Amino acid sequence: MRFVRFFAILLSTFAFAATAQAAIDTSAEHGILMDGDTGQVLWAKDAFVPMPPASMSKLMTIELLFRELKDGRIKLTDTFPVSEEAWKTGGSTGFTRVGDHLTVEDLIQRIIVVSGNDACVVVAEGLGGTTANFVSMMNARAKQLGLTQSHFVNPNGLPDPPGQAMSAFDLAKLARYLINTYPEYYHYFSVKSYTTTDQGKQITQPNRDLILDNVPGADGLKTGHTDAAGYGITASVKRGNQRMILVLNGLRYPQYHNDYFPNIKRSEEAGRILDLAFREFRHYDLYKAGQQVGEIPVWQGDRDTVAVKTAAPLGVTMQVDSHAGMKAVLSYTSPLKAPIAAGQQVGTMKITAPEFPAMNIPVYAAQNVSRAGFFSRILLGLRSFISGHH
Repeated sequence: MRFVRFFAILLSTFAFAATAQAAIDTSAEHGILMDGDTGQVLWAKDAFVPMPPASMSKLMTIELLFRELKDGRIKLTDTFPVSEEAWKTGGSTGFTRVGDHLTVEDLIQRIIVVSGNDACVVVAEGLGGTTANFVSMMNARAKQLGLTQSHFVNPNGLPDPPGQAMSAFDLAKLARYLINTYPEYYHYFSVKSYTTTDQGKQITQPNRDLILDNVPGADGLKTGHTDAAGYGITASVKRGNQRMILVLNGLRYPQYHNDYFPNIKRSEEAGRILDLAFREFRHYDLYKAGQQVGEIPVWQGDRDTVAVKTAAPLGVTMQVDSHAGMKAVLSYTSPLKAPIAAGQQVGTMKITAPEFPAMNIPVYAAQNVSRAGFFSRILLGLRSFISGHH
């Protein structure tokens, strides 16, 4: 089995169109493996089509809540009231009661850890005034984040009303955004159990994300299940400086009185793929920040060449056998005519390797090149004429 991936550190503005063809076999109907640092897609299976996300869509509700916290519009100690609509919400429950006033921190854990559908409605009403208004906020925010394959009709992913949809790609993008944008709140995703009180009785519920206990480096995010969606998981694992994000959905297992056993199998499948990925991939540093990567000839300039560099440090991650055949070739339009300003894009560097998707990295002038003087241009023209380059 061979795996390939690449990434350019800090080059988040680059458009990586190619998807590495990692040979991952899974019974999941939808899946995606993403580089947590750059968002590069390493493997995909029907990952760019909308699907029922079930409770994994709660990540969008959490993003809106984290955003309000980060902006200072609410605090963890603020409270939201529980309405009758929230209390009556079916499915997995956070054991809310009408008239309760729950803190934001409490609601975060009821949503993330115990997947409380009722807690999502409490948050929706607390931030949006009504659930309908909050759903509009979800769709507007999804558009801002570039989640183009997502549409929300409720804050929790329940199948009624119908129409809730996200792609595996959008879920991975959203997970990466949560990790990178809200480090001060991300730790809630790794909480393994949460205890609530219902009518004076303490109830402890485990986190349904069982890879937290079984996969080294796992630190969240969310699972989901409905009949239409099947079993799904959005998971993040970090080992050393390397993070990978995996989304699986549409896993079909026999129905039980509860989802404990399917939950184990879902987590085992996610752990199997993540362990395999970390075992097979290797990272190689290519260039440091500001390091010259080559020179390009210049026409009618006060110098014959211009040094070029990438915008940021550059590295690749691939299988060892692929790295042995790696090549980097500068590509540019000739002649490159002066004047040239430092920082101006002057070409691309194409990186190729066996079983590796071609990688085109913009390169920029490392220095100014002024236009040659009048007499110098005449001499250059004569030289070109004599050599036949005219």
